[in-house]
Amino acid sequence: MKILLIFLLVPIQLFAQGFLKTSGTKIINEKNENVLLRGYGLGGWMLQEGYMLRVYRDGQQHKIRQRIEALVGAEKTQAFYDAWLANHTTKADIDALKAWGFNSVRLPMHFELYTLPVDKEPVAGRQTWLDKGFEMTDSLLAWCKANKMYLILDLHAAPGGQGNDLNISDRDGSMPSLWENPAHQQKTVALWKKVAERYKNEPWIAAYDIINEPNFGFEDPVNDKNGLKEKTNVPLKKLMMDITKAIREVDNKHIIIIEGNGWGNNYNGILPPWDANMVLSFHKYWNFNNVASIEYILKYRDQYKVPVWIGETGENSNVWFTQAIRLLEDHNIGWAWWPLKKLGSNNPLEIRTNDGYQQILAYWSNRGPKPGAEMAWQALMQLAADTKFENNIYHKDVIDAMLRQPHSREAIPFKKHAPGAIQAVDYDLGINGVAYYDMDTANYRVSDPALKQGGNSGRMYRNDGVDIGGSEGNYYVTDIETGEWLQYTIHIPRNGDYLLKLNTAADSTGGRAVIQVNGKAVKKDVTLPATGGIQQWRVTDAGKISLKKGTYTFRVMAEAGGFHLKELIVASSY
Repeated sequence: MKILLIFLLVPIQLFAQGFLKTSGTKIINEKNENVLLRGYGLGGWMLQEGYMLRVYRDGQQHKIRQRIEALVGAEKTQAFYDAWLANHTTKADIDALKAWGFNSVRLPMHFELYTLPVDKEPVAGRQTWLDKGFEMTDSLLAWCKANKMYLILDLHAAPGGQGNDLNISDRDGSMPSLWENPAHQQKTVALWKKVAERYKNEPWIAAYDIINEPNFGFEDPVNDKNGLKEKTNVPLKKLMMDITKAIREVDNKHIIIIEGNGWGNNYNGILPPWDANMVLSFHKYWNFNNVASIEYILKYRDQYKVPVWIGETGENSNVWFTQAIRLLEDHNIGWAWWPLKKLGSNNPLEIRTNDGYQQILAYWSNRGPKPGAEMAWQALMQLAADTKFENNIYHKDVIDAMLRQPHSREAIPFKKHAPGAIQAVDYDLGINGVAYYDMDTANYRVSDPALKQGGNSGRMYRNDGVDIGGSEGNYYVTDIETGEWLQYTIHIPRNGDYLLKLNTAADSTGGRAVIQVNGKAVKKDVTLPATGGIQQWRVTDAGKISLKKGTYTFRVMAEAGGFHLKELIVASSY
């Protein structure tokens, strides 16, 4: 009887959270409390984008699939995609997001998991529904509900494809787009009505994000193919209004999120909103994190008294992440970062690559021979297995930069350090200028094309501005410039004298450094020798210091840059 009572209570407790809704410029819950959505987009799960797999030419999912089929055949290709979908996002991922401190998830949906493409429908004009996408969405919703997290449904790949940035929507550019075939538009409307019918009573679904990043030139398709300069956006507004009408025929409870043209930001001709429970989304990449960068969307918010939410942003350094989140939250703008995982280190979870897959990539980019079918098959299945949460590389520095650093100027240890050889790459966690200092911290190429090289040039291990080279198990800080520094919090277990040393490498010029302990220099102008590059490392004496038992901050400061740092060595002289 007790067990039955528990099961009866669970859905009541979940339902009692209520639906999110808009109130003026805010998103609120059933208690009329402001809700600031902090979430991640599950890019790469239902829809692979080439860059996430390090495929930089013809990166649409259907073209990647064709190349896989050419290597291993259709049957094994299907097995690979089955494994990918089963492994990439599981309850463990959602549990982790909750534990880290996020409260929402954005699901990028590929229409082909929910319905047949127009050209494959057995009867023209009818809609065939597929179980796979709905079952995956049901599972994800259950994981979100168990964690009391909100789910935003995002149509990322619409029938026919919604823009000329082909990878985003897995579009075949040789075929009519969403905007050029009424059957695609009819299917899109029907899909949203079907989704709304299924989830109309689910309060943990926060909203329907009805078309991701439209980018199409309606008025001038030749010179403005992505719709950045579009003045009226008539077809886009009409379709979004048709979708809204279809949703409202079956569901009046959920927020509807709309996006402008030009990758979500061009709202010319689209406003005012036509629904009382609507949110404007915008996307933000590679620009400055100042009020000017979001001023246009703030004006829309104030003019039309409608909430705004950033549906995608990210793909930059930790410095940029911290700046952006501080800016957004100062203006009560919720966010969904992009993506949770991929092959690459500037996200919380990194999918490991393998040697066989690297050979496949080399072949696809005309840099190597065609791999054998069996080797390719093993490599692909290993890649699919490595998408699992438990096999991912966790980047805690990214989480810290997003959830703690926007609100704190405190440095905290990256690892527990004691006397010995301390890896240079394990410097403290914190904002630039507090835990470390680096000159080139982020990529701002949209605001200034000259500022496109910032961040970790090695793209490995950590995602701060600090440049890191090497390979797994053998990382080092590289290309240290004059004035840059790294801080390490170290616990000294007993009173005594300690010898300080630096393990460095340099090309022909060497460098100079000083080590500070709690702000006091131990030995000034430590000359670091030229070693002929990173092939040779040399340990240099950096001074002696007497320390009492306790915790200290050590800073390695470059008085003259041009060297690489592998280790700070703190050795007892006893």
